[in-house]
Amino acid sequence: MNAQEIRRKYLEFFKTRGHSVIPRALLVPYNDPTTLFTGSGMQPLVPYLLGEPHQDGTRLTNSQTVLRAMDIEDIGDDRHTTFFEMLGNWSLGDYTKEEQIPWFFEFLVDVVGLNPENLYVTCFIGDEAAGVPRDDTAAKIWQELFEAKGIEAKIAAIGSQADGDKRGVKPGERIFFYDDKENGWSRGGGILNAPVGDPCGPDSEVFYDFGEAAHKSGYGKAHPASDSGRFVEIGNQVFMEYKRTENGFEKLEKPNIDFGGGLERIAQAAIDSSDMFKISLLWPVIEKLEEISAKKYDNHRESMQVIADHLRAATFLAVDGVTPSNKEQGYVMRRLLRRAIRFAFELGIEQNFLQDVVPTITALYKDDYPEVAEHDEKVIETLVKEEKVFRQTLRKGLKEFSKLFGSVTLSEVEGSRSFDKLKMTHGEAIFTLYDTYGFPVELSAEEAFKQNIELDENWREQFEAKMKEQRERSQTASKGTFKGGLGGQQLIHKKYHTATHLMYQALREVLGDHVVQRGSNITEERLRFDFSHPEKVTRKQLDKVEEIVNEQIAQDLKVSWAEYPTKEATGPLGALGQFGDRYGETVKVYKMIADGAEKPFSFEICGGPHVDHTLQLFEDGKKFKIIKEEASSAGIRRIKAVLS
Repeated sequence: MNAQEIRRKYLEFFKTRGHSVIPRALLVPYNDPTTLFTGSGMQPLVPYLLGEPHQDGTRLTNSQTVLRAMDIEDIGDDRHTTFFEMLGNWSLGDYTKEEQIPWFFEFLVDVVGLNPENLYVTCFIGDEAAGVPRDDTAAKIWQELFEAKGIEAKIAAIGSQADGDKRGVKPGERIFFYDDKENGWSRGGGILNAPVGDPCGPDSEVFYDFGEAAHKSGYGKAHPASDSGRFVEIGNQVFMEYKRTENGFEKLEKPNIDFGGGLERIAQAAIDSSDMFKISLLWPVIEKLEEISAKKYDNHRESMQVIADHLRAATFLAVDGVTPSNKEQGYVMRRLLRRAIRFAFELGIEQNFLQDVVPTITALYKDDYPEVAEHDEKVIETLVKEEKVFRQTLRKGLKEFSKLFGSVTLSEVEGSRSFDKLKMTHGEAIFTLYDTYGFPVELSAEEAFKQNIELDENWREQFEAKMKEQRERSQTASKGTFKGGLGGQQLIHKKYHTATHLMYQALREVLGDHVVQRGSNITEERLRFDFSHPEKVTRKQLDKVEEIVNEQIAQDLKVSWAEYPTKEATGPLGALGQFGDRYGETVKVYKMIADGAEKPFSFEICGGPHVDHTLQLFEDGKKFKIIKEEASSAGIRRIKAVLS
């Protein structure tokens, strides 16, 4: 069974068990200030897992595309990708682990056809001091499921990952208890780190054993929680059974289930290959690269893996409306594309090649994701254009290389944007070319070998030192960028969320109906709103938007929501939405209307959260103010506004 079939069978499996199939959320999360991208299957469901009712009921399922940009440097082995899909199913106060565990086991073994002999599971060992017991219920369910297949399933109490590295797996063991770090869940990471008032609970993870040959040395003995490569996690079931209080943990009356399973990893297990790039969603891309480069995958695994992963991620970013830029999501997209092109040089591909590879990628998803087919031509156009821009940048980089390392005098480069070769080491110069122009590191070394330049012996160490500095700066900056809390559930987030709705409608009144939301981000300090508009918004227009928003807030509009059939909401009712959003059969629509008014000022599809009435935004004497308007990308403007 290939990956596409597994995705379809999974959704069908849970649909027959009373689950509503909901559409995937965009890769750019809606009003989540904690991350640039949707990084897990459950991320868009956080408000509902925290208690808000979902318009499609209490049983939900989907396949969610996710992107984890922090993994970029890890790509180039058999099991890491920046972009992947999470198969998910959720119970919002409905069924419990007694149904969830057997269902997932049935899906893996009876539907996908995995050999249960290769499956291993982990459970939570408990924490006596916190009053959270060992999850013997989950372990017993697993034991009975394995025994029904004639498989011995001894239970072992491991503890930490380090304990497992020393101990390993003993004959007959199949169910393993690990500590809070491995098998506890909360938004804070682990049960013991759960914020007060939040749900939390144990989880049970499922691993596929790819055999001793997949175990990499240097990791100690093999066991499920090890990173050695032998045991690969293919699914995680979170049982949100507790609530953190000031006095400890108490049982929830209606616990939730949050399941996430890696589609690519399950597909990898289905073909029993420790190399994820052999699956049906990646191998055709590898084959296309072999064709273009006239090189074999087995001899150039890292380069081809990086290119295949990065181009797949960039393709879906383009599908979801992101364009390459020097800011935030657009910057990551540009970095993915340029890194893919740099690795193409190592394959000897120096000509434009994205027009050949990207259609191979979109063809793999068109049948299951209509938006890919819908935006196919635009996606290819966007990525090919960026490739051409980058190759021009590379030519500039070659010129800068000659200035940095060639036989030119300081006076000849003075006044230009080039770098004083007398004031930086070779490693620093190569880093500058890499960081500023995206100039491939190995290409710098090759060029030096050609204008016979002998590089410093320790140029690589110099280069890595500059890379480390950059990473540390990035981490420091991100601490200020991503604050506010997952989902933004505090009152200030609700105020800014409500203000965003008002500003969206005001912009349409001032600029025209062509204004469509293209993104939103809210923190405790401000709101940020991206929208389609072909030119800079004048200060006079911004002042008018401010005036309209403040007038509406002063009218103390009542904020309420109702569910509508999607076709009715987006059709005759005219509810606004975000560009690229896809909806199920019903949607939640928020209405903001003045007392006695016949028509609401704002009528928009949204998942929340909001205040109950708009005058709450004026508490403490605050007013709505637009503090900045700028370009976000081609044809997209960005506004930042505050309540102050």
